Order: sequence, then C-alpha cells, then structure tokens
Amino acid sequence: MSDAAQPTAAEVRAAAEAVKTALDRHLAAVERRSGEDDPAVYEAFNQLAAAAEAYDELLYDRYDEVTPFEIPGDDTLPPYTGPEEPHAISVLIRRDYAVAEPQRLLAQAERVEAADSEAGVGAGGDASGTVPGALGVLFGEFEPDEIASRHKEFGLEEADSTLWVTASDELSDPGEWLETPFEHVDPERVVCRFDVSAVFDDEEEDEEDEGEDTDGDDEDDLDTDLGEDEDEDLEPLDATDR
Repeated sequence: MSDAAQPTAAEVRAAAEAVKTALDRHLAAVERRSGEDDPAVYEAFNQLAAAAEAYDELLYDRYDEVTPFEIPGDDTLPPYTGPEEPHAISVLIRRDYAVAEPQRLLAQAERVEAADSEAGVGAGGDASGTVPGALGVLFGEFEPDEIASRHKEFGLEEADSTLWVTASDELSDPGEWLETPFEHVDPERVVCRFDVSAVFDDEEEDEEDEGEDTDGDDEDDLDTDLGEDEDEDLEPLDATDR
C-alpha cells in the first residue's frame, strides 16, 4: 500500500476509541439483557465486531500490526423471531460456479439447440455461440438441481453455495417480488440455512493436521504391523483350495 493510501495515526486512534465505546455498549447491553435472545445484545455484539474489524484493518494498514481478536463471520444468524406456525416459506438458493471449460459448455449448449431444432422446438440458431448464450440455453433446458449434480459435464466447477429457508405469515401475491427477488430478506425470519464452501474443508484439514502424530513413529509402527498381517493373510488364500 502506498504512503498516500495509508490511514493517518488519528484515524487509527479514532478507530481504537470506537472499539472502546462499542465494548462499553456491549457490556451494558449484556448487563441489561431481558433473556437469552435479547435483540439489544445481538445488536451490540454486531457493533462491537464491526468496530473491532475496522480497527484491525486500519492498524494493519498503518503499522503492519494485527490484534488478537477473531472477528466472527457473517454466516451467523440472529435469533428467529418469525411466526411459530408459518403459513408459507421462501427458499433462497445461491450457487456459484467457475466456468472452468468454456468449450465444453459451448458444446453442450450446441447439442441442446441441435436436439431442439430436430424436434421442432424453439427457434434454433446460434444462441449457444457465446458463453452467456450457452448458459442461457443450458439453464433454460435443465433444472438447477440437475446442473448442480452434472456441473462437470457442462464445464462448470462448483464454488460456494448457500440455501436459506425463511418463514412468512402468508404467501406473496403472484408476481409481487419478481422484480427484486433477493432484496427483502429478513434474517430474523430465517428458519434454517445450509452452507457449502471450500473454506470449511480447509478448516477440517487443519484440524486433522493438528491431530496427527508429528514424530511419525506411530505411523511407521502401524505400517509395519499392517505389512506383517498382510503377508500372513495372503499366503493361505490359494493354499486352502489346493
């Protein structure tokens, strides 16, 4: 980062003061909490996390130093405050893909167009000649779940995905939210969510690495024992029938 882009010492100091203020507010909210899921505590928690994250970034940019704070991610949900017996639900899904093999994607879209043309379905033509056009053809032909299960066939590579189930008092009117389908999601009405990300795999691998024997002695002993058992078990298999 260039010197011109660095935050000033005064900005870092102000961010530190904001953390102190957020700490006081969080403690006060905890002391006054009205129950286990007090929204005031949740709000103060988020404000403290945001202030600590801002201070951490400015401190690093200015002084190349970090704090010992671990800022929680945005995947945590606030306490559920929706209807106890919802009359309707909305399922919001986001799946990210990398276009790993554009030629495979184009070839699959061309096959779909050719098949539709032979069957007299659709206008046929060259919509599949570009990557955006090919994506339109494939997602118009296949259900999203089928593309998810066959993504490699379409030259796609899976990335992060998330599924949220939100509760409603009543079903929306037809066409009511089509213009902005993802704008008005109330996190306090999320019944459950399911996330898939490579970052979780990395965390599991780190935990497994920490649990492994660093000396390697146990692993060597295990390999030796397995090798001896293998030799003992292999010979009699043929000898029994002779």
